[in-house]
Amino acid sequence: MANANTSKNAAAIDQALMLENQLCFAMYSASLAMTKVYKKILKDLDITYPQYLVMLVLWEKDEVTVSDLGGKLFLDSGTLTPLLKRMEAMGLLHRARDTEDERRVVVRLSQDGRALRKRATAVPERLMCALPPLEQVASLREQLKDLRKGLLEDAEDS
Repeated sequence: MANANTSKNAAAIDQALMLENQLCFAMYSASLAMTKVYKKILKDLDITYPQYLVMLVLWEKDEVTVSDLGGKLFLDSGTLTPLLKRMEAMGLLHRARDTEDERRVVVRLSQDGRALRKRATAVPERLMCALPPLEQVASLREQLKDLRKGLLEDAEDS
């Protein structure tokens, strides 16, 4: 009987360690596929997917601090600062020290950054053509938000 249990445990371990059975791999590979679709769509706007995410935040609320922007996008300043510098060089935004607190950097849209919003209105519609039905997408988005929240809470407990 011990050998049967050992075989079952070994089989369970083998299944648990298969790449295709990993949630992390499903999320990672789906993220790569999503980024690939966005790359194609955003080519017309001449921006990258991370730049698009920054623009989405700024189109919602112009003039945000780098730390607030990083918090919304789950990016640290070491990743965000070079991205913002490139976007500033492209003429999409401006960065400036906060006049009330020089430690903070405020990011605001340029005129070109605001104008890009009009051209970007077709992006969500073009993306929807590559996705399953809207109800499924909405449900998945909420599940992923819950998953992210749980994972972040677990990471903070460590």
